[in-house]
Amino acid sequence: MADRVRTFASFALFNYRLFWLGALVSNVGGWMARVAQDWLVLTQLTDHSAQALGLVTALQFLPIPLIAPMAGALADRYSKRRLLMVTQAALGATAFGLWILVATGTVQLWHAFLFAFLQGVASAFDMPVRQAFVSEMVPQRLVSNAIGLNSAQFNGARLLGPGLAGLLIAWVGIAPALLVNALSFVAVIGALWFMRTDQLMPRPKRVGTGTVREGIAYVRTRPDILLILGIIFVFSTFGMNFQITNALMATTVFGKGASEYGMLGSVMAIGTLAAAFMAARRVRPRLRWLLLGVLGFAVFTAGAALAPTYLFFAVMLVGVGVCSLTVMTSCNATVQLASDPALRGRVMAVYMAVNMGGTPIGSPVIGWIGDHWGARWTLGVGAVATFAVCVAASLYVMVHDRVRVRLEGVWPPRLLVDRLDDSALAPGAMADPDPQARVA
Repeated sequence: MADRVRTFASFALFNYRLFWLGALVSNVGGWMARVAQDWLVLTQLTDHSAQALGLVTALQFLPIPLIAPMAGALADRYSKRRLLMVTQAALGATAFGLWILVATGTVQLWHAFLFAFLQGVASAFDMPVRQAFVSEMVPQRLVSNAIGLNSAQFNGARLLGPGLAGLLIAWVGIAPALLVNALSFVAVIGALWFMRTDQLMPRPKRVGTGTVREGIAYVRTRPDILLILGIIFVFSTFGMNFQITNALMATTVFGKGASEYGMLGSVMAIGTLAAAFMAARRVRPRLRWLLLGVLGFAVFTAGAALAPTYLFFAVMLVGVGVCSLTVMTSCNATVQLASDPALRGRVMAVYMAVNMGGTPIGSPVIGWIGDHWGARWTLGVGAVATFAVCVAASLYVMVHDRVRVRLEGVWPPRLLVDRLDDSALAPGAMADPDPQARVA
């Protein structure tokens, strides 16, 4: 099929294969550190304070909307590979710093806040560059495939990391899990170092002065990208708060310990990994997958909020994982493929700023809701917000691009997207390109 490629097509390229393996090792360590950090704050530095956990999460993401646009401008001007070596080294240094404090027994809550913020600063420079670097390792036709495989790698790590962290914390404590993360950065830095630079495909350098303002101005002229930014902002702000929601549900609702909490992340990764491999087969994202992903996320999140048992909650997380990954890969690939290559770094920086920028707002709010309304409402608010943005996005497309969106009441569900008037569609519109109805 014209809109399909082999699932592992990007692995034929040495540089992508090497980077993928290095990132896998690093992300396993990263997921172990997330669980260890959350458990540290929730059980040792506070008495199960959801607000403290929300503040740590917020500080980790706060620098991203402030710094990421600047990082995007750097990505369009300098070598992305060299920039990534610097940002990964900085992330490794912060990981070692937190491990030393925990291992020596001197860690305090303000240390957790400080290192979360420092990690956020390093991540703010790292994320836009790493996202834009994908298109330099693979040709244009494989960008969507590479993004899907990156998501598979990330969620494969998520499948292993939380469970390993939970077991390690239960057996020997928090410090060893943090040490594994610190050492894991050697893998991704080594992968970048040993790349065959003559096989990279650098995109055109900056357009104009290469400023952040140019990237923002470009995005403002693209209604298709603006729609994606609106969806991902609401989705990330109110839906993607699993560091808080899973921890609260595991401890306060179901009375579980570190190993069971860690397993929730691994169970959720089953769904995200499956969705990542499906995304890797698609040459380009489609509107119908995005809308179905948002709708499914709202439904499964509502089911998780109402879960009567730990097992039922875990099963709902599989569905949440499938839908969340479908939304994230669809948004990411749409923005990358729709952007001017010379502006891609800055556009991806704007995307990452919006994607991650809602977390400093949403995490404290979700934490407050958890402390005052209960853990189940932390999920309920996300379900309501994502359902609302799904309806709003569907109405926008129907009115702005004269597209009819219909969900057929059959199993499996089918989403029909029909163009009512092809001539009315603006360049870059979100509708599927075929004039006939498309079936999801």
